[in-house]
Amino acid sequence: MDIALRPVHDSDLPVFFRQFNDPESLRMAAFTPEDPADRDRFDAKWAHIRSSPEIVARTVLVDGDVVGSVSVYGEAGEREVTYWIDRAYWGRGIATAALRALLTEVTERPLYARAAADNAGSLRVLRACGFEVTGKARGYAAGRGEETDELVLSLEG
Repeated sequence: MDIALRPVHDSDLPVFFRQFNDPESLRMAAFTPEDPADRDRFDAKWAHIRSSPEIVARTVLVDGDVVGSVSVYGEAGEREVTYWIDRAYWGRGIATAALRALLTEVTERPLYARAAADNAGSLRVLRACGFEVTGKARGYAAGRGEETDELVLSLEG
């Protein structure tokens, strides 16, 4: 299995939109847009992501197929990582490999991440990449329609 990152292409966006609207993925991610099916909002968000010099966004490829995205965004000293992998590819180490590749490209530290406290898969990915739990929060999670516990993780030096 060949896992690679590349800049986001226009042709990736319909794939991302489909992935971001999978009900099980939305529930697992928890902290998602209020209306993930709003295509105009999705397109505006990705236009901002792709035009912002502060955001490093990459498409995740497996054997040449688009399977997700991985990004770093935010202000210096508060930058966060985020990733989304198509549910059909969960449990194969793809998110871990993609995040590790991004972390070699983006060398600034600290970096932060957030995950629903019960999202064992995402927490496993983050810990495998060196992130450690540094805090807890609770907030409204649109992907679940309810208040949800969240863990804050950091990657130092």
